[in-house]
Amino acid sequence: MAKKQKKNSGGTPATVALAAAGTPFTLHAYEHDPSSPSYGEEAAEALGVSPDRVFKTLVADVDGELTVAVVPVAGQLDLKALASAVGGKRAAMADPAAAERTTGYVRGGISPLGQRKRLRTVLDASASDHASICISAGRRGLEVELAPGDLAALTSAVVAPIGRA
Repeated sequence: MAKKQKKNSGGTPATVALAAAGTPFTLHAYEHDPSSPSYGEEAAEALGVSPDRVFKTLVADVDGELTVAVVPVAGQLDLKALASAVGGKRAAMADPAAAERTTGYVRGGISPLGQRKRLRTVLDASASDHASICISAGRRGLEVELAPGDLAALTSAVVAPIGRA
């Protein structure tokens, strides 16, 4: 089910970005169920990975600027903590159409990597508790497993406690 991706083989913008950076990663594909109520929990279950190691990519509006939050699927995004992490005052979830248009990805497949317009990114501090985490590879049914430090470096992410159980 999982395969090591080394070169650009016509992948998603996220996998192309990883390959171009020379970052080691493992690609995991699974059959996406359109009726699944949670993309992230579906990924964790399909891959047999603990939900605290599978991270969802959410787009929020912080003081008028779209910002990416990467948090475990097992929890929720703390909007106040996100705003604080980037020196903002107020945060709200972004309009889904604006998130899709800006990132170039569809909801449920938004990746923090390879976005059409690179957005400011905050990675939940709990990612550091794991040797590797899984994030969207840029489409539903496709996850990338990589070291959290590599994700933070590639996205120039602020690492802060922005998730809550």
